[in-house]
Order: sequence, then structure tokens, then C-alpha cells
Amino acid sequence: MKDDRRPSPDALLERAARERRGKLKIYLGAAPGVGKTYEMLEDAWAKRRDGLDVVIGIIETHGRPETEGLLPGLEMVDRRTVEHRGVTLSELDVDAILERRPKLVLVDELAHSNAPGSRHPKRYQDVEELLAADIDVWTCMNIQHVESLNDVVASITHVRVRETVPDSILDRADEIEVVDLPADDLMQRLREGKVYVADPGGERALANFFQPGNLTALRELALRRAAQRVDQQMQSWMRAHAVDGPWQAGEHVLVALSPMRDPASLVRAAKRLADRLHAPLTALSVDTRREIGPKARARLDEALRLAERLGGTALAVPGQSAVDEILAYARDNNVTQIVVGTSTRSRWLERVFGSTVLELVRRAGPVSVHVIAASPADAEEGGGRIQVEPPTLAGWIASVLLVAAALAVGLVIERFTSVLNVPLAFLTAVVAAAAIGGRGPALLACALSVASYNFFFLPPVHTFTISDPENVIALFFFSIVAVLVSNLSARQRAQAISARRQAKAQAELYAFSRKVAGLAVLDDLLWTASVQIASSLEVRVVFLLPEGEGLRVASGFPPEDSIDGADMAAARWSFAHARPAGRDADTLPGAKRLFLPLIVGGAVVAVAGLDRDAPGPLLTPDRRRLLETLLDQTGVGIERIALAGRVEASRVEAETERLRAALLTSISHDLRTPLVSITGAASALRSYGHAYEPAQRDELLRTVEEEAARLNRFISNLLAMTRLESGTIDAAREPVDLEEVVGTALERVRPVLDPSRIGFSPEGDLPPIRGDYLLLEQVLVNLLDNAAKYAASDEQGPPLVTIAASRDGDFVRIDLQDDGPGIPPADFERVFDKFYRVRDGDRRRAGTGLGLAICRGFVEAMGGSIVAVASERGAHFVLRLPVSRLPDRPGTA
Repeated sequence: MKDDRRPSPDALLERAARERRGKLKIYLGAAPGVGKTYEMLEDAWAKRRDGLDVVIGIIETHGRPETEGLLPGLEMVDRRTVEHRGVTLSELDVDAILERRPKLVLVDELAHSNAPGSRHPKRYQDVEELLAADIDVWTCMNIQHVESLNDVVASITHVRVRETVPDSILDRADEIEVVDLPADDLMQRLREGKVYVADPGGERALANFFQPGNLTALRELALRRAAQRVDQQMQSWMRAHAVDGPWQAGEHVLVALSPMRDPASLVRAAKRLADRLHAPLTALSVDTRREIGPKARARLDEALRLAERLGGTALAVPGQSAVDEILAYARDNNVTQIVVGTSTRSRWLERVFGSTVLELVRRAGPVSVHVIAASPADAEEGGGRIQVEPPTLAGWIASVLLVAAALAVGLVIERFTSVLNVPLAFLTAVVAAAAIGGRGPALLACALSVASYNFFFLPPVHTFTISDPENVIALFFFSIVAVLVSNLSARQRAQAISARRQAKAQAELYAFSRKVAGLAVLDDLLWTASVQIASSLEVRVVFLLPEGEGLRVASGFPPEDSIDGADMAAARWSFAHARPAGRDADTLPGAKRLFLPLIVGGAVVAVAGLDRDAPGPLLTPDRRRLLETLLDQTGVGIERIALAGRVEASRVEAETERLRAALLTSISHDLRTPLVSITGAASALRSYGHAYEPAQRDELLRTVEEEAARLNRFISNLLAMTRLESGTIDAAREPVDLEEVVGTALERVRPVLDPSRIGFSPEGDLPPIRGDYLLLEQVLVNLLDNAAKYAASDEQGPPLVTIAASRDGDFVRIDLQDDGPGIPPADFERVFDKFYRVRDGDRRRAGTGLGLAICRGFVEAMGGSIVAVASERGAHFVLRLPVSRLPDRPGTA
């Protein structure tokens, strides 16, 4: 049986991408002082002795003599100095290293945070830029700086590290070397003052972080993380070489986030599980339209962004039931593992209202559910209750008025029917208050309704005392029903508002896509996109397009023509690297705007910049996805318009090439004919002139003269067309006598057309024409020359060409008609195209195909028009030229 096993395409693509980048080696330690930097410098010296170009980008010795002793002899790139709050800081100079371009650069402390104002906020982002430039990098870091292990290390050491490195950096490392040191040896180094120079005895470190249990646990984490990366490399190699193995079959981890807890810890736990299973990670937040406070919303948004930084996918979906939406997504996307946090409700609340976690476990079916326990810090941070959105004053007033109206209706009902029907009026008021004002006004209406029902309808009336036990039970259940109805009505109202918002957003997206598809001008497209993004996301927008070696501001809302230097630097970086830059981004976060590249077909076609005055994150994850959708449509529109421009340019280029070929053909064929005649006649006269009779010599000289005039007409037409295309025709606006200009034209065409065969019949008292005498003469000459080419050759009979002139309102109409084969109706317009000639077999005389095109250009330059019309015989052209407005002569009426 044929073996059809093939290498994994994903593994091959990953391998190809690695070959285009520099190699990354990470020296990973369990704790400070294990000798990571020392080991890296020793290995660098070995490479230096082998002839490799090695430089030091930045090394932090922390005053340790052993480490400082390895620095002399290694080239060191000068650091970049940054002033921050009156303090001079030194940072890695990425530009200097890129200019130096060594084969290998050493960069210490990978998790370091750069000084404000740097290109990247984190040093690992500097390393990524060096790797992208095909420069190998060696670097160092400790296990507590790994993002997914941050909360684990905090639970072990009771110290939370703020500087972290995404797991994706370790996943992209070509080699991870664990620098290990037994706990006892490391503690002895502390006591000898070899780790912290400022703490020679190491007493503070030994009393806090450096404890045997902590160090042992951190060593295990470091070894496990390195082993995990080695396992990933092995599986990638096996897939790339089609080697059989016990592969994981379609694992997919989904973490369900809730704002009531610390969602970031759930994301990290799910990331560790996904790494162990070699599975993709998705973070899902279900928006049930329950209003939450700003701090809880900020925690949730930060957790979604954390999932994206860890290499996962972040989603926020609306829904009425969190369990239903989680399980629906799990079924549709082949999720095999679900991670959730423990419930924050007490046991009796779970019994009364149920538990989301228990319901999820019960209904998950074949999907495994992992319940992550909350640490005390997480429970304290996330223990707040859902906050109600403050309703408007109108909602509160409406609630009171509705209860008052219900009270009036209840009094009427009591007068004519039983008091048992009165609660229905109050329930109606509660539902109306919930629909108008939301949960708060509904609860107020509920309380007022219960109090009013007790005060006005339950005996003894006009007191809050209830004498009958049955009325106590009735009032109790009425209160419960009112509260339930108010909550249900408020939730339905919130869901209805959410549905309307979603429908409006979808309608706007659809209208935007339709509008973008119909725009053909780039400026209109960018303006439409700017207005749409600004109105949908409540931000300021600016679009930049490439121009020469830089970028230019093409559009914006509100309109803006320029941006400052910091923003322009971020925009150029975003365009060059096809990655976000500026505010809320990893690169140049000090810029005022966030710049996002518009990528179509792998190429950046534009850059969009966004900003707003409000502090904090610019966009939430769901708004970021909406922005990406709008930018994708805008990018496609820009590419479509650019493609249409390229198609039009190609068409013009093809037409130009066709015209050039036609011109060359005309020059090589049509212009050669008179030259041959002139050359032949001149040669005959020079060689055999004495043998010719006088009449024969006159005939040869007339041939030379006629062909020279014909050649002059050809060249004049070419020059005239050049003037028309360059726009240098400046037609005069002066009175022209038509009879005079016709007479001049007849004399010019005498060599090719006998004036006796041309009939001219102007209308009596014809006014002068407002135009250019010479241009009009050339128009008539070209039309008569065209008629001479196609008219019948019979020298006897009626005129070959007839010219009629008459008054037509504010114009003079000139009809010129010959007795030739005529023009097909399909060619009425094409005959005025350059180099176009109607096919007529061998009867056609030589010509360039420019005469009629020049006629139309000259006539339009004089403010007139010329067309070809249907005729019973021959070709029929109609010219309409404006009448000259002459002042009245003195003494005339």
C-alpha cells in the first residue's frame, strides 16, 4: 500500500519563517545569582575564538567581579541615554546594533522595562526587532518572569513580579539553556555577597525570597518549562519530516471569563494547560447585559488582552445565558477542555439561584471542565457585586408617577370590584417602570407599590399595620412577584437595547460595505471611512498613504492636515513593519495616536491613526474587532481603487502603444509614398532632363510640387495633433467671413481636387463666424482632402463635393457632403479617433488617419462641434460654429 504520509504544512511554514530570522537563545534560571550572565559571556568568548562576530548590546553585572572580568576584549555597543524625571537612564541602542549588524549580540535581562520614550516599552520587543533583522541574539531571564507562570510563582514566593515576558517569546526560542544551581550553593553565594553587593550577608534575601522550598520549586518550574520547549521542538521536527508519533488529536482549550473574579489568573492557568496539551487557547467572555462596574470591566478587558498577548484568541459574545453560550461555542469549535473559576456565591445562594459552574459541569457532556480555585487575593479583588448602571432622573420620576397612576386606578377598581384585583395595577406600573428606567426605577416602583397597597388597601387602611394574617401572606407574595417581575422586565429591556445596538451596528456595517463598494475616488473612500470609524468608535481618525519615501496625511475626521513628529515616527514604523504602533501598542507607546496598518494581500496599503482625549485604553476588545472589520473593508476598497487605476493605466498604455504603432506604420508607409514620387521625379529630371519635352518636364515638376504639398499636409497634421494633445492650441475669437475662408481652402486643395468639382451654396446674408481664420481653413482643407480620397474618379458630371451654409440660431451650420462610398453608422464617432480610417479596400488613398481628429479638435477649440450624419450618398459632415456678435453700425436701426 502506498505511503501517502507527507510533512505538516504548518511545521514547514514555521521552519521556513525561522530560517529568515535570527536565532534566539535564552539562558533560563530559577532565581537571580545562578550565573546566567556569566555562562552567556563564557559561551560568547568561545564563539569569539571561533571567529564569530560577537558584540555586547547590554550587560548588567550588578557589581559582580567574576562577571565584570569577562567583559574586556568583547566589543560593546554604546548604550542610548534617556532623560526621565531628571534622571539619566541608559538603555539598549537598537538602531546602533542594526547599523553595526553583527552576527551575534548579547542582551541581558530580557524582561526589563525600557525607560519612557523608548521605541518599545519592553526589552523583549527590542530583541524581536533584532531577530527580524536576521541578527542572532543571546539573552537571559528568570523563570518568575514568564507570563503564564506569574501567579504560580507569586503563590510560591508571595512576591508578584511586574515585569513579565510572553510565553510566545520562549516558544519561538531556538534554544533554551537552563542555568541551574542547587539551593544550598545559591544560598552560600548569597552569604558570601556574590549575588547582591548591597546586601553582603544576604540576610534580607535569605529571610524572604531565597528559601530552600522556594528555590526548589522554582528550579522545578524552570526545568519543566525548558523540557516543554524541547518537546515542542521535537514534535515540530517530526511533523516537518513526516515521522509517526503519538500526536495529540485536536485538543482545544476554552477559558470562560467572568468579571466577578480575577480573570487574569484564569487565563494564565488555561495557558499552562494549553501548553501541556499543545492546544490552541481561546478566552471567551459572555456579555449577559448585566451592568458591571468600571473596575470589573477593566479587569475583564485586560484579561482578554492578556490572552491575545499569550498567543490565544479573545472573544466577547452577547447572550442571555452564559452556560448556553459557552457550550454553544464549545460545540461549534471542537473545544475539548473548558477552564472556569470557582463560584463566588455562598452555598445557600447556589441552592436558591443555582450555580453557573455546576450547571456547566452537568451539561458539558464529553468536554472536560477544569474548575480553578481562587486564591484569597483573587477572591478579595473579585468579590464585588454587580453594580447597577445609574438610571436617569426621568426614570425615577416616571417610576413615582406610574405608581401614583396605579394607585388611582386601584382606588377605582376597589370601588367597583374586589380589592384582590388591585395588585394587577401595581404590577403593571412595575413593568412599565422597568421598561422605561431599568432595574433601579423598577425596584423603586416595587417598593412604592408594596407600601401603597399596604397603606391604602389592606385593613386597617391608612396605616402600615396588617391585622389579618392572610393579608400578610398576600402582601409577602405580592412583594416577591413584584421584585421578580421588575428584574425580568429590566433584563428584557437591557437585552432589547443590546439587540437594537447590535442590529444598528450590523446595519451600519452593511451600509458602509455597500458605500465602499460603490466609491471610485480614493479621497471619497477615505473620508467615508474616517466618518464611519469616528462615529462608531467615538475616536478621532486620520489616514496616511505612502508618498515617495514617506507618508502623507490623506484624510481624517475631524479634518487634519498634519501630525506631530512622534506620531509620524510611529506611523512610519507601523507601515514599514506591518504591525500596530503608538498608543496602547508595544512599539512607541508614547505617541498620541494608535496606528494600525491596513494589510491587503500581504502588503500594507495605508495606515490608520486613532486617538481620543479620554485616558486609559483606547479600545476595548470588542471595539477593536469592530475597528479591524472596518479597516479590512477600507483596505479592500483602497486596493480595489488602486487596481482600477492600474487597469486604466494599462489600458492607456496599451492604447498609446497602439497609436505609436499606427503612427510608425503611417510614417513608414504613407509618408514614404510622396517621398518616392518626389525622389523619382527629381532623379528623372537630373538624369534624363535633356531628353524630355517641355510638357513632360512640366508634368514631372508638377508631380514634385503636388507630392511636396501632400507631404507638407501630413507633417502639418502631425504637428497640429501634437499641439492639440499638449493643450497649446489658442484659438482666436474674431469675425471670419465664411466665403473668404472657403475660397482660400479651395485654392489649397487644388492639387488633389479640382475646384470646379466643388459646389458652394451659402445662404443669403450669412453673418460672420466667431473663430480662428487659420484653424477653420485647416478644418475645411482636411475635410476636402478626405473627400478627395474617397470620392468617385469621374472627371465629368455633377460636383464631387457640395458645401452648404445656413443660419441656425446662434450658430452657422456648414454641411459638407461628397459622393463617395459613405461612412457606416457604426463608425460615425470612430472616424474622429486618431489613426482610424474606414476600410475601403484598395481604393483608399494614403493618409495618416489624423485629419478628422484634427478637425474635431480645432472646431471644439473654437467653441463649435462637428459630427458625421447619415446620408443617401457619400460622407456627410455637419459643422456648427458660433455667430460673431458685431456691434451695430452708426445710423442703423
